[in-house]
Amino acid sequence: MENFSNGIAILLFLCPFVSAADPGLHVIKTFKLGGEGGWDYLEIDSASRHLFLSHGTHVQVIDADSGKAVGDIPDTPGVHGIALAPELGRGFTSNGREGTVSIFDLKTLKLISKVKDVGENPAAILYDPATKRVFTFNGRSHDSTAIDAANGKVVGKIPLDGKPEFAVSTGAGEIFVNIEDKSELTALDPQTLKVKSTWPLAPCESPSGLAIDVKNRRLFSGCDNKMMAVVNADNGKVIATPPIGDGVDADRFDPDSGFAYASCGEGVLTVVHEDSPEKFSVVQNVKTAAGARTMAMDTKTHNLFLVTAKFGPRPAPTADNPHARPPILPGSFEVLVVGK
Repeated sequence: MENFSNGIAILLFLCPFVSAADPGLHVIKTFKLGGEGGWDYLEIDSASRHLFLSHGTHVQVIDADSGKAVGDIPDTPGVHGIALAPELGRGFTSNGREGTVSIFDLKTLKLISKVKDVGENPAAILYDPATKRVFTFNGRSHDSTAIDAANGKVVGKIPLDGKPEFAVSTGAGEIFVNIEDKSELTALDPQTLKVKSTWPLAPCESPSGLAIDVKNRRLFSGCDNKMMAVVNADNGKVIATPPIGDGVDADRFDPDSGFAYASCGEGVLTVVHEDSPEKFSVVQNVKTAAGARTMAMDTKTHNLFLVTAKFGPRPAPTADNPHARPPILPGSFEVLVVGK
Protein backbone atom coordinates (compact mmCIF):
# COMPACT_ATOMS: atom_id res chain seq x y z
CA MET A 1 0.00 0.00 0.00
CA GLU A 2 2.89 2.35 0.71
CA ASN A 3 4.30 1.97 -2.81
CA PHE A 4 0.80 2.45 -4.27
CA SER A 5 0.28 5.64 -2.25
CA ASN A 6 3.67 6.94 -3.30
CA GLY A 7 2.77 6.30 -6.92
CA ILE A 8 -0.44 8.27 -6.59
CA ALA A 9 1.44 11.13 -4.94
CA ILE A 10 3.96 11.20 -7.80
CA LEU A 11 1.14 11.17 -10.36
CA LEU A 12 -0.60 14.10 -8.68
CA PHE A 13 2.67 15.98 -8.51
CA LEU A 14 3.27 15.49 -12.22
CA CYS A 15 -0.38 16.23 -13.10
CA PRO A 16 -1.56 18.82 -10.57
CA PHE A 17 -4.69 19.68 -12.57
CA VAL A 18 -7.21 16.88 -12.89
CA SER A 19 -10.07 17.49 -15.32
CA ALA A 20 -13.61 16.72 -14.23
CA ALA A 21 -15.29 13.68 -15.69
CA ASP A 22 -18.13 13.93 -18.20
CA PRO A 23 -21.03 15.22 -16.06
CA GLY A 24 -23.58 13.13 -17.94
CA LEU A 25 -25.99 15.97 -18.69
CA HIS A 26 -28.88 15.51 -21.12
CA VAL A 27 -32.31 16.89 -21.94
CA ILE A 28 -34.49 15.52 -19.12
CA LYS A 29 -37.74 17.38 -19.89
CA THR A 30 -39.37 19.37 -22.69
CA PHE A 31 -42.13 21.87 -22.00
CA LYS A 32 -44.31 22.51 -25.08
CA LEU A 33 -45.61 26.06 -24.73
CA GLY A 34 -46.76 27.13 -28.19
CA GLY A 35 -47.66 30.70 -29.05
CA GLU A 36 -46.32 33.01 -31.71
CA GLY A 37 -43.29 35.26 -32.14
CA GLY A 38 -39.58 35.17 -31.50
CA TRP A 39 -37.73 35.13 -28.21
CA ASP A 40 -34.52 36.16 -26.53
CA TYR A 41 -33.40 35.88 -22.91
CA LEU A 42 -34.98 33.93 -20.08
CA GLU A 43 -34.55 34.14 -16.30
CA ILE A 44 -35.49 32.05 -13.28
CA ASP A 45 -36.50 32.92 -9.74
CA SER A 46 -35.22 29.77 -8.03
CA ALA A 47 -37.05 30.53 -4.77
CA SER A 48 -40.53 30.93 -6.28
CA ARG A 49 -39.83 28.38 -9.07
CA HIS A 50 -41.01 30.92 -11.66
CA LEU A 51 -39.32 30.79 -15.07
CA PHE A 52 -39.67 33.99 -17.12
CA LEU A 53 -39.52 33.69 -20.92
CA SER A 54 -39.35 36.66 -23.29
CA HIS A 55 -41.68 35.91 -26.20
CA GLY A 56 -42.41 38.55 -28.81
CA THR A 57 -44.61 41.16 -27.15
CA HIS A 58 -45.06 39.54 -23.76
CA VAL A 59 -43.30 37.48 -21.07
CA GLN A 60 -44.59 33.99 -20.36
CA VAL A 61 -44.18 32.80 -16.77
CA ILE A 62 -44.21 29.07 -16.07
CA ASP A 63 -43.49 26.76 -13.16
CA ALA A 64 -39.88 25.62 -13.55
CA ASP A 65 -40.65 22.10 -12.30
CA SER A 66 -43.87 21.28 -14.13
CA GLY A 67 -43.85 23.67 -17.09
CA LYS A 68 -47.39 24.76 -16.28
CA ALA A 69 -48.39 28.35 -16.97
CA VAL A 70 -48.25 30.63 -13.92
CA GLY A 71 -49.01 33.97 -15.52
CA ASP A 72 -48.22 36.40 -18.28
CA ILE A 73 -46.73 39.89 -18.44
CA PRO A 74 -48.29 41.63 -21.47
CA ASP A 75 -47.39 44.77 -23.41
CA THR A 76 -43.62 44.30 -23.61
CA PRO A 77 -43.04 45.07 -27.33
CA GLY A 78 -39.85 43.44 -28.62
CA VAL A 79 -38.94 42.19 -25.16
CA HIS A 80 -35.35 40.98 -24.84
CA GLY A 81 -34.50 40.38 -21.20
CA ILE A 82 -35.78 40.00 -17.66
CA ALA A 83 -34.05 41.14 -14.47
CA LEU A 84 -35.18 40.21 -10.97
CA ALA A 85 -34.77 42.07 -7.67
CA PRO A 86 -36.21 39.62 -5.10
CA GLU A 87 -35.23 41.83 -2.16
CA LEU A 88 -37.50 44.55 -3.59
CA GLY A 89 -40.21 42.20 -4.83
CA ARG A 90 -39.82 43.57 -8.34
CA GLY A 91 -39.00 42.37 -11.81
CA PHE A 92 -37.98 44.32 -14.91
CA THR A 93 -38.19 43.73 -18.67
CA SER A 94 -36.29 45.45 -21.47
CA ASN A 95 -38.71 46.29 -24.27
CA GLY A 96 -36.51 46.80 -27.30
CA ARG A 97 -39.13 47.90 -29.78
CA GLU A 98 -40.38 50.87 -27.74
CA GLY A 99 -37.26 51.69 -25.71
CA THR A 100 -38.92 51.14 -22.33
CA VAL A 101 -38.56 49.07 -19.19
CA SER A 102 -41.61 47.44 -17.60
CA ILE A 103 -41.54 47.11 -13.80
CA PHE A 104 -43.75 44.35 -12.41
CA ASP A 105 -44.60 42.82 -9.03
CA LEU A 106 -42.78 39.51 -8.55
CA LYS A 107 -45.66 37.91 -6.65
CA THR A 108 -48.69 39.10 -8.59
CA LEU A 109 -46.87 39.61 -11.93
CA LYS A 110 -48.91 42.80 -12.34
CA LEU A 111 -47.42 45.87 -14.03
CA ILE A 112 -46.28 48.56 -11.58
CA SER A 113 -45.04 51.16 -14.08
CA LYS A 114 -43.09 51.72 -17.28
CA VAL A 115 -39.84 53.63 -17.57
CA LYS A 116 -39.75 55.52 -20.88
CA ASP A 117 -36.89 56.65 -23.12
CA VAL A 118 -34.26 54.40 -21.61
CA GLY A 119 -32.35 54.11 -24.90
CA GLU A 120 -32.52 52.68 -28.39
CA ASN A 121 -33.23 48.94 -28.42
CA PRO A 122 -32.55 48.02 -24.78
CA ALA A 123 -31.61 44.33 -24.87
CA ALA A 124 -29.72 42.85 -21.93
CA ILE A 125 -30.96 44.02 -18.54
CA LEU A 126 -29.31 43.53 -15.15
CA TYR A 127 -30.11 44.19 -11.49
CA ASP A 128 -27.09 45.25 -9.43
CA PRO A 129 -27.72 44.54 -5.72
CA ALA A 130 -24.81 46.71 -4.56
CA THR A 131 -26.43 49.91 -5.86
CA LYS A 132 -30.03 48.65 -6.09
CA ARG A 133 -30.06 49.86 -9.66
CA VAL A 134 -31.24 48.24 -12.86
CA PHE A 135 -29.06 48.64 -15.95
CA THR A 136 -30.23 48.31 -19.54
CA PHE A 137 -27.71 47.78 -22.32
CA ASN A 138 -28.94 49.58 -25.39
CA GLY A 139 -27.85 48.04 -28.68
CA ARG A 140 -28.53 50.91 -31.06
CA SER A 141 -27.66 53.92 -28.89
CA HIS A 142 -24.47 52.23 -27.63
CA ASP A 143 -24.98 53.07 -23.99
CA SER A 144 -26.24 51.75 -20.66
CA THR A 145 -29.08 53.31 -18.67
CA ALA A 146 -29.17 53.13 -14.86
CA ILE A 147 -32.59 53.06 -13.19
CA ASP A 148 -33.32 53.28 -9.48
CA ALA A 149 -34.99 49.91 -8.87
CA ALA A 150 -37.09 51.21 -5.97
CA ASN A 151 -38.68 54.26 -7.60
CA GLY A 152 -38.23 53.56 -11.33
CA LYS A 153 -36.44 56.82 -12.06
CA VAL A 154 -33.54 57.08 -14.52
CA VAL A 155 -30.35 57.87 -12.60
CA GLY A 156 -28.06 58.39 -15.59
CA LYS A 157 -26.46 56.88 -18.68
CA ILE A 158 -23.03 55.46 -19.48
CA PRO A 159 -21.74 55.93 -23.06
CA LEU A 160 -20.13 52.76 -24.38
CA ASP A 161 -17.57 52.03 -27.07
CA GLY A 162 -19.93 50.03 -29.26
CA LYS A 163 -22.89 47.63 -29.23
CA PRO A 164 -23.32 46.12 -25.77
CA GLU A 165 -24.43 42.53 -25.37
CA PHE A 166 -24.82 40.57 -22.12
CA ALA A 167 -23.62 41.90 -18.75
CA VAL A 168 -22.90 40.53 -15.27
CA SER A 169 -22.47 42.01 -11.80
CA THR A 170 -20.14 40.94 -9.00
CA GLY A 171 -22.70 42.23 -6.50
CA ALA A 172 -19.95 44.29 -4.92
CA GLY A 173 -19.74 47.41 -7.06
CA GLU A 174 -18.60 46.09 -10.44
CA ILE A 175 -20.37 45.37 -13.71
CA PHE A 176 -18.87 43.81 -16.84
CA VAL A 177 -20.38 43.91 -20.33
CA ASN A 178 -19.39 42.45 -23.69
CA ILE A 179 -19.06 44.94 -26.57
CA GLU A 180 -20.06 42.76 -29.51
CA ASP A 181 -19.04 44.80 -32.55
CA LYS A 182 -15.62 45.73 -31.11
CA SER A 183 -14.81 42.31 -29.59
CA GLU A 184 -14.15 43.98 -26.25
CA LEU A 185 -15.02 43.58 -22.60
CA THR A 186 -15.82 46.69 -20.55
CA ALA A 187 -15.75 47.11 -16.77
CA LEU A 188 -18.21 49.64 -15.31
CA ASP A 189 -18.62 51.33 -11.94
CA PRO A 190 -22.37 51.10 -11.21
CA GLN A 191 -22.19 53.79 -8.53
CA THR A 192 -20.33 56.56 -10.38
CA LEU A 193 -21.68 55.43 -13.80
CA LYS A 194 -18.20 55.52 -15.30
CA VAL A 195 -16.24 53.15 -17.53
CA LYS A 196 -13.35 51.74 -15.50
CA SER A 197 -11.58 49.66 -18.17
CA THR A 198 -12.01 48.38 -21.70
CA TRP A 199 -10.08 45.28 -22.74
CA PRO A 200 -9.63 43.59 -26.14
CA LEU A 201 -10.85 39.98 -26.25
CA ALA A 202 -8.70 38.73 -29.14
CA PRO A 203 -8.75 36.05 -30.45
CA CYS A 204 -12.45 36.09 -29.46
CA GLU A 205 -14.77 37.56 -32.10
CA SER A 206 -18.24 39.09 -31.57
CA PRO A 207 -18.75 38.17 -27.89
CA SER A 208 -22.37 37.73 -26.79
CA GLY A 209 -23.05 35.64 -23.68
CA LEU A 210 -21.20 36.44 -20.45
CA ALA A 211 -20.88 34.69 -17.07
CA ILE A 212 -18.73 35.21 -13.98
CA ASP A 213 -16.97 33.20 -11.30
CA VAL A 214 -17.07 35.85 -8.57
CA LYS A 215 -14.80 33.97 -6.14
CA ASN A 216 -11.94 33.38 -8.58
CA ARG A 217 -12.47 36.60 -10.59
CA ARG A 218 -12.98 34.85 -13.91
CA LEU A 219 -15.27 35.98 -16.75
CA PHE A 220 -16.58 33.69 -19.49
CA SER A 221 -17.41 35.32 -22.85
CA GLY A 222 -19.17 33.31 -25.53
CA CYS A 223 -17.60 34.15 -28.89
CA ASP A 224 -19.01 33.89 -32.40
CA ASN A 225 -15.89 32.10 -33.66
CA LYS A 226 -16.70 28.98 -31.58
CA MET A 227 -14.67 29.64 -28.46
CA MET A 228 -15.19 30.72 -24.88
CA ALA A 229 -12.82 33.48 -23.81
CA VAL A 230 -11.92 33.05 -20.14
CA VAL A 231 -10.79 36.43 -18.80
CA ASN A 232 -9.10 37.64 -15.62
CA ALA A 233 -11.55 40.17 -14.18
CA ASP A 234 -8.74 42.18 -12.59
CA ASN A 235 -6.62 42.92 -15.63
CA GLY A 236 -8.59 41.77 -18.71
CA LYS A 237 -6.07 39.11 -19.69
CA VAL A 238 -7.51 36.27 -21.81
CA ILE A 239 -6.41 33.13 -19.94
CA ALA A 240 -7.94 30.37 -22.06
CA THR A 241 -10.12 29.85 -25.14
CA PRO A 242 -11.77 26.41 -24.90
CA PRO A 243 -13.78 25.43 -28.01
CA ILE A 244 -17.58 25.60 -27.94
CA GLY A 245 -20.41 25.04 -30.41
CA ASP A 246 -21.50 27.38 -33.18
CA GLY A 247 -23.97 30.22 -32.65
CA VAL A 248 -23.51 30.91 -28.92
CA ASP A 249 -25.73 33.52 -27.28
CA ALA A 250 -25.64 32.78 -23.54
CA ASP A 251 -23.14 31.69 -20.88
CA ARG A 252 -23.65 30.66 -17.27
CA PHE A 253 -21.31 29.62 -14.42
CA ASP A 254 -22.19 27.30 -11.54
CA PRO A 255 -19.87 27.93 -8.57
CA ASP A 256 -20.93 24.68 -6.89
CA SER A 257 -19.76 22.45 -9.75
CA GLY A 258 -17.16 24.70 -11.37
CA PHE A 259 -18.93 24.30 -14.72
CA ALA A 260 -19.20 27.14 -17.25
CA TYR A 261 -21.92 26.61 -19.86
CA ALA A 262 -22.32 27.97 -23.39
CA SER A 263 -25.65 27.45 -25.19
CA CYS A 264 -25.16 27.34 -28.94
CA GLY A 265 -27.67 27.67 -31.76
CA GLU A 266 -26.35 24.69 -33.68
CA GLY A 267 -28.01 22.54 -31.00
CA VAL A 268 -25.16 22.04 -28.54
CA LEU A 269 -24.63 23.02 -24.91
CA THR A 270 -20.88 23.09 -24.26
CA VAL A 271 -19.77 22.37 -20.68
CA VAL A 272 -16.36 23.71 -19.61
CA HIS A 273 -14.87 22.78 -16.23
CA GLU A 274 -12.71 25.15 -14.22
CA ASP A 275 -9.94 22.71 -13.27
CA SER A 276 -8.15 25.61 -11.60
CA PRO A 277 -8.36 29.40 -12.03
CA GLU A 278 -5.72 29.01 -14.76
CA LYS A 279 -6.90 25.83 -16.52
CA PHE A 280 -10.20 25.04 -18.23
CA SER A 281 -11.34 21.84 -19.96
CA VAL A 282 -14.29 20.96 -22.17
CA VAL A 283 -15.97 17.99 -20.45
CA GLN A 284 -19.16 17.57 -22.49
CA ASN A 285 -21.11 18.78 -25.50
CA VAL A 286 -24.76 18.14 -24.70
CA LYS A 287 -27.09 17.62 -27.66
CA THR A 288 -30.01 20.07 -27.36
CA ALA A 289 -31.92 21.40 -30.39
CA ALA A 290 -31.35 23.84 -33.22
CA GLY A 291 -31.95 27.41 -32.09
CA ALA A 292 -31.49 26.69 -28.37
CA ARG A 293 -28.99 29.50 -27.84
CA THR A 294 -30.26 31.33 -24.73
CA MET A 295 -30.57 29.83 -21.25
CA ALA A 296 -31.13 30.28 -17.55
CA MET A 297 -29.56 28.32 -14.68
CA ASP A 298 -31.47 27.16 -11.61
CA THR A 299 -29.28 27.63 -8.52
CA LYS A 300 -31.50 25.24 -6.54
CA THR A 301 -31.55 22.16 -8.79
CA HIS A 302 -28.57 23.13 -11.00
CA ASN A 303 -30.70 22.37 -14.05
CA LEU A 304 -30.42 24.53 -17.15
CA PHE A 305 -33.35 25.86 -19.17
CA LEU A 306 -33.01 26.55 -22.90
CA VAL A 307 -35.65 27.87 -25.24
CA THR A 308 -36.22 27.23 -28.94
CA ALA A 309 -38.84 26.27 -31.53
CA LYS A 310 -39.13 24.27 -34.71
CA PHE A 311 -38.16 25.92 -38.00
CA GLY A 312 -39.25 25.64 -41.61
CA PRO A 313 -36.94 25.71 -44.67
CA ARG A 314 -34.68 28.74 -44.95
CA PRO A 315 -35.86 31.12 -47.73
CA ALA A 316 -33.60 31.76 -50.67
CA PRO A 317 -31.42 34.86 -50.19
CA THR A 318 -32.43 38.05 -51.94
CA ALA A 319 -30.78 41.42 -52.48
CA ASP A 320 -32.95 42.93 -49.75
CA ASN A 321 -32.52 40.00 -47.37
CA PRO A 322 -29.26 38.18 -48.10
CA HIS A 323 -29.25 36.37 -44.73
CA ALA A 324 -32.89 35.33 -44.44
CA ARG A 325 -33.75 33.35 -41.33
CA PRO A 326 -35.84 30.18 -41.49
CA PRO A 327 -39.46 30.77 -40.40
CA ILE A 328 -40.62 29.69 -36.94
CA LEU A 329 -43.29 27.02 -37.22
CA PRO A 330 -46.49 28.18 -35.48
CA GLY A 331 -47.12 26.75 -32.03
CA SER A 332 -43.70 25.07 -31.71
CA PHE A 333 -42.17 27.29 -28.97
CA GLU A 334 -40.68 25.08 -26.25
CA VAL A 335 -38.35 24.91 -23.25
CA LEU A 336 -35.68 22.25 -22.88
CA VAL A 337 -34.57 21.30 -19.37
CA VAL A 338 -31.01 19.97 -19.14
CA GLY A 339 -29.88 18.05 -16.07
CA LYS A 340 -28.66 14.66 -14.87
